[in-house]
Amino acid sequence: MAQRSSLTVPYEVPVLAVCFLACVATGLELSVNNHAADFSLSTLPGPPLSLSCLVQNSSQAEELLWYRGNGRVELKDGNKVNISNICVSPVTESDNGVTFTCRLARNKSVQVSVILDVQFPPWLTGEESLQIEEDKDVTLTCNAKSNPQAQAAWYKNNTTLILQQNRYQLYQTSEVFQLSIKTVQKSDNGTYTCMVKSSLGEGRKDFHLIVEDKKPVFPQEAIIAGVVVATVTVLFGIVARKDKIFKV
Repeated sequence: MAQRSSLTVPYEVPVLAVCFLACVATGLELSVNNHAADFSLSTLPGPPLSLSCLVQNSSQAEELLWYRGNGRVELKDGNKVNISNICVSPVTESDNGVTFTCRLARNKSVQVSVILDVQFPPWLTGEESLQIEEDKDVTLTCNAKSNPQAQAAWYKNNTTLILQQNRYQLYQTSEVFQLSIKTVQKSDNGTYTCMVKSSLGEGRKDFHLIVEDKKPVFPQEAIIAGVVVATVTVLFGIVARKDKIFKV
């Protein structure tokens, strides 16, 4: 007589249930503006920008969450289930590089992020006057944001500046452009122009540099010694005069 074997699976059922639930949760997908994966969105400052998040493969109502960076975006009740829309209005230069993320409320690992790529030309205008004493150092600074990143060129009296070694030094980051002049001379007088250009436009700023005569420096010891000598001389004259009066 064949023996009947019994299968006892004390732990497999919960494990299978967990796996099944995980598969159900991860089977859901989100899309933002028809993108099912993280993406970058190029735009310009000014007009409002709409972002639409949609639940894919859902058989029930799913709540959605929106985040700007790490901060939660407040949504109205009618704008949370299965589809959710947010509007960035107006789009500004400060929105460049900001990440917006749509997440599934019951499983936040299901998400899609969009990074804003706000493109704008460099904005740089105005002029500045600088007075500097001869033989001292001076630094001219341009602050200009742009996307895409701009490049700077320097001019003196509307002519391309010839950079003399050991006298001129350039420093540049994505937002700062500097020209340093070492040991300025009278020949450095003039108007210096910082021209910042990108593929979207350009900006400029003028610096009127005035080199003043070097101020004479008197030794402090000589001044103190002169005061002491003059004081002693006056006192000696007074004593001598009193002595002469006394003898008379």
